[in-house]
Amino acid sequence: MTTVVEKLELGGRGRTVMVKDTIDVAGHPTRASSRALDEAPDAPRHAEVVQALLDAGCRITGKTSLHELAFGTTGLNAWTGTAENPRYPGRIPGGSSSGSAAAVAAGLCDFSLGTDTGGSVRIPAACCGVFGLKPTFGRISRVGVMPAESSLDCVGPFAARIDLLIEAMAAMDPGFKALPPVEGVRIGVVPVSAHPEVLAAIETALKAIDFPLDRMPLPGMQAAYDAGLAIINRETWNACGHLLETGLVGADVAARLQAASLTSDQALADAEAVRRAFTAEVDAALDRCPILALPTMPDYPARVADASDTRAAIGMTAFVRPFNLTGHPALSIPLEGASKLPVGLQLVAARGADERLLAVARELVRRLEH
Repeated sequence: MTTVVEKLELGGRGRTVMVKDTIDVAGHPTRASSRALDEAPDAPRHAEVVQALLDAGCRITGKTSLHELAFGTTGLNAWTGTAENPRYPGRIPGGSSSGSAAAVAAGLCDFSLGTDTGGSVRIPAACCGVFGLKPTFGRISRVGVMPAESSLDCVGPFAARIDLLIEAMAAMDPGFKALPPVEGVRIGVVPVSAHPEVLAAIETALKAIDFPLDRMPLPGMQAAYDAGLAIINRETWNACGHLLETGLVGADVAARLQAASLTSDQALADAEAVRRAFTAEVDAALDRCPILALPTMPDYPARVADASDTRAAIGMTAFVRPFNLTGHPALSIPLEGASKLPVGLQLVAARGADERLLAVARELVRRLEH
């Protein structure tokens, strides 16, 4: 499968893990699924998160493909080939961590690692029908992760079951604590515009779990989405813009990079002001309801045949990108809509409250299954 770009055999006899090819594994190149990095040297040492997994007894069994340079939401990649969506054939796997989500969905590993700068764990998780977590920004080390500098990017796990997602986070984060009780936790439901079947699947799930629910509008979402785009554009241009000189970057990503180069200093300053305002808005909402809930994506994942225009597909991230801007932990829980296509239920918690987020998700899943 094009899901796995390199098979590996490192570590102990514990859980099997595959790692997105933006994360260093010693003795192997980090190519970010880009022909422009085909001659990249071997990484001299493991990324700190990989070392943490090895220290926890995990076994690294492969590096996974992605949307080139982690700069796209569909997961389509003409150079490495596009990872197939195992549970929803013909639909995009989502990007940028496409191979990591597909590997878990296909049962190739117990859990996998992706990175999430603008939804790149949660979007593929939703598309492939698995769980995906974006931890609190800064909670998981990014040393040895491409790009080296980012104010948005987080390393996060995928798993087919919520208990494995929790186990993955515990292995990645030596400071991970026992999950707290969730009795009486109120969930703030964020109203959004989305496909009617997506909204219906979310509403049905939330009503079924019997948690107290409040309506919790976030009027700054659109501005936060725009600000997140401006910041990712500038930061990705800073990290990868020089690769355009090779002439080897795929056409879709090259066009996005070229457009990203036009991000002005004023646009960046405006985006940072929005970051501060929307972070305060989300914090205030979480003071009232410790968990926020909304769809992961506004629609079902597109068919591969209809998804060639990467820039047109960026709107897939409308509900996830704002929480990269603020740094709050967020995860996607797999549901299914009336058309038997994947829907993601996104939960968001306060910064640093990753354990509470996972505890509520675990209880929610338990109630849905009974």
